[in-house]
Amino acid sequence: MRRNMSEEEKQKRIKVREFLKQNPISSPDDLNTFFKDMMKVMIEEFYQGELEEELGYTKYDYRNKDSNNSRNGYSSKKLKSSAGEIEVNVPRDRNGEYEPQVVKKHQNTIGQDLEAKIISMYAKGMTTSDIESHIEEIYGYQVSDSSITRITDKILPLVKEWQTRPLEAVYPIVFMDAIHYHVRSEGQIVKKAVYIAIGISSSGEKDVIGMWVGENESAKFWLSKLNELKSRGVEDILIACVDGLIGFANAIEAVYPQTQIQQCIIHQIRSSTQFVSYKDIKALIADLKLVYKATTEESALLNLELFDEKWGKKYPKIAISWKNNWSRLSTYFKYPQEIRTLIYTTNTIEGYNRQLRKVTKNKSVFPTDDSLLKMLYLATQDITKKWTSRQRDWGQMISQFQIYFEGRI
Repeated sequence: MRRNMSEEEKQKRIKVREFLKQNPISSPDDLNTFFKDMMKVMIEEFYQGELEEELGYTKYDYRNKDSNNSRNGYSSKKLKSSAGEIEVNVPRDRNGEYEPQVVKKHQNTIGQDLEAKIISMYAKGMTTSDIESHIEEIYGYQVSDSSITRITDKILPLVKEWQTRPLEAVYPIVFMDAIHYHVRSEGQIVKKAVYIAIGISSSGEKDVIGMWVGENESAKFWLSKLNELKSRGVEDILIACVDGLIGFANAIEAVYPQTQIQQCIIHQIRSSTQFVSYKDIKALIADLKLVYKATTEESALLNLELFDEKWGKKYPKIAISWKNNWSRLSTYFKYPQEIRTLIYTTNTIEGYNRQLRKVTKNKSVFPTDDSLLKMLYLATQDITKKWTSRQRDWGQMISQFQIYFEGRI
């Protein structure tokens, strides 16, 4: 079925046909050249219109001149476009008051902003060599490693601002964990920990409230960062969900003495079963499940004793570890199922970590701490855009928190 064209569309087609008769285009190169010539003319015409507006009179209309300013020749400017490089003449005024708007003074690309494009590619985890190749393929010119670094370094002030932004006074739940990367330092490749805190606010919304690069994970470093959270406005944390790092709970209690600690059950299972024989692992984990999936703390302790009777002689350290850590492993038994499901593991933060690893998988070693932090910050901005809804069943959960933590929320 043929579409009926408007009179305006018909006139446009007639003009295009007339132009093509006088300027035949027979190849992609001809089309490319035509596009660049057209863009050059259009931009220069825009410049002239802007300058006339600035001066208050047209080029040859001196009789209406009401200004001590005047034209002062041209300067040449090279612009990058998807069709290649375009050289345009930018008009100048004698007083230096004219500021181009259609293509601003320091802008060197048309259409997509090159720096924004490079930062976007960096955020997706592309290496500098991949970015170089991509830019050369699209725009036809080379961008060096140092240029890419210079461009992406422009976000570092934003990272610092984000790291120090004010936070809410109370977080009902905060998940804390670390993810590890290799970073070059003083000529050596060292393993660095990225400390991450994800908070769930009183309104049920999830947010990355802290991200810091430090040495291998330690309770001492966590203590300094918990103090930092407090200085940023966090007065209280109701429940902190953490892994089994030695001294972690003590660090939290030193800053937030009323906070309840929930040690991650999944971390505890992994730690408990790392030396279990392959032939025993399935049955042993099934018996452990009777402990952490019990409906009450009393039945969980009973099942732990039964587990110890069955497996204690062969694997004595497992039950001992569970009993020694029980006060922090069993916190979730105090709450209804909706809250238990949310806090008994650090799955919330581990899911986020998995998304970070997808972005950083192409980088086996980062040249500096800042380069690592830049990429993780950009990835975080991308990931958290999708965190638009509050936690499931949050209305019911917050009602429970208001009773359990009366006066604190």
